[in-house]
This record gives sequence, C-alpha cells and structure tokens, in this order.
Amino acid sequence: MQVALPELDSAATINFHRKISADDFEAFCAENPSLRAELSAQGEITIMPPAGVESSFRSLDVAGELRNWAKQSKSGRAFESSAAFVLPSGAILSPDASWVSNQKIQSLAPAQRRRFAQITPDFVVEVRSPSDRRSILELKMAEWIASGVPLAWLIDGDAKTVTVYRPTVPPQTLSGIQELAADGLTDGFVLDLTDIWAGL
Repeated sequence: MQVALPELDSAATINFHRKISADDFEAFCAENPSLRAELSAQGEITIMPPAGVESSFRSLDVAGELRNWAKQSKSGRAFESSAAFVLPSGAILSPDASWVSNQKIQSLAPAQRRRFAQITPDFVVEVRSPSDRRSILELKMAEWIASGVPLAWLIDGDAKTVTVYRPTVPPQTLSGIQELAADGLTDGFVLDLTDIWAGL
C-alpha cells in the first residue's frame, strides 16, 4: 500500500486497526521506500520526517564512533539508523546506532540477514532531533529495555545530556560530560561527545 503524506515537520502515525505482521510491514516499506517508518507493538506505523543536517551529523558521529570500535573489537557488528529490528512484542524499530554480538548475528540464516533482523540488539543509541518529543522517545527507550537490550543511551545534543537505560534500574541522566564509556558486552567502547555537543 503506497501512501502520500504532506511535508512533515513532526512524526505522523497511521493506524490500520489490525495486527501488522513483520512481512506486512516489510512490504509496506518496500512500496514506500522514501519513508522512514517504524511499527509499534500495537500495530501503528509511525512515519518520521527527514532529519535536519545537524541531527544527521550527530547521529552519524555516534554510529561512526561505534563502527570504528566494533571493527577493532571484532566482537560484533555496528549498524546505523536504517537497520530495523523485529522485537518480541511485534514492534519493529530502528535506532540511530546499534551493536549486535557476533553470536546473535550467527544465529541468523544468510537469508534472514537480508531482511529486518528478528533479534534484539545488545546496545542501542537514540539521538534526539528537534522534531522528536521527549515523551515518545522515553517510551521507545523503555521498549528497547523491555525487549532485552541490556544497555541503551538517549542523547540530547541541544541539552547536552545522555540518559542511560538499563534493566531493573531507573534511567540515569548525565550532564556536563565530554565522553561516556559503555559496559557489559560493549565494554571498551567510549563515546567522545565533543562534536555532538558542538553540533554544526
């Protein structure tokens, strides 16, 4: 089903009032390749507006640093914002940057690696853009953690804060920092926040 939307300056939601399978959503994305879309566990498709250049710069900086570390550590693979993950709840979400261990990647058959990944990332980073409502992003972060992500970061470049999410503990918001070290499976990754805070 192709959709035509007006020019967006904030996210738009489409509700088909029925369960949307991963196959249905993949077909929807194939028919609407110009749209950036995610699927909620309730079957709502959210269409995101194109990113502004500063938001794109910040997201790419995070993904680039994570990729560089992943290539050195060789313990997993890093992904940028176009990667989609099918979560146990049925939601299909795309973080701005993510990392998946080699063990999880190897659990996917070669054909599965060419589609939306039916695995939960081991680490995700979301970068807030001006069009993102904080409350919506917080719900998304909660979805990542509920789905089994052991570590997730929400970066707000304008506020110069990072909120750290982990299972079983409340989110922790950090400010006034210039770098942040990961732990667990991504132990050794240190994100330099200097350029992210500076923006363009």
